[in-house]
Amino acid sequence: MNSVQLFDIIFYVLAATVLASASIVVFSRNIVYAAFSLLFTLFGVAGLYVLLNADFLAITQLMVYVGGILVLILFGVMLTNKVVSVDIKTGTLQVVPAAILVVLTAGILCSIILATHWLGAGTTDFLVVKTTAPKIGEALITTHMLLFEVASVVLLVAIIGAAMIARREKTQ
Repeated sequence: MNSVQLFDIIFYVLAATVLASASIVVFSRNIVYAAFSLLFTLFGVAGLYVLLNADFLAITQLMVYVGGILVLILFGVMLTNKVVSVDIKTGTLQVVPAAILVVLTAGILCSIILATHWLGAGTTDFLVVKTTAPKIGEALITTHMLLFEVASVVLLVAIIGAAMIARREKTQ
């Protein structure tokens, strides 16, 4: 079995895992099942990032989403007894705007897919391991330093504002 076929098999397994677990997240009425299915979805997306040689995104996906946010969701769900037994409301609202948005997004994605120059099946550029983390780090420290610092100040202001709003509501 050559490496292109192995690559294809790994991709299709990860894609099927992501699609199946994401559909469980969307259609599940039990929030615990939805949270655990989200775990598999996020791991599958991290695996797809690895296949795309986007090591920085894969590690960020694992550390931030799986390691931080998902664990917080799971602890919140598991430690709250009232939430486990509550069914999620699955009523449909705003169907027409959602359908319009889906059609527009699908059209944009299809036009991007058709306009993109894709690597042919005979190329093996994906087999060469390229690390992107040093390049991203260098870009953040040199050319994008001002934008990086502005983003950190904006996030700090947002955190302080959220703390002030939460504290104001408790005292009143």
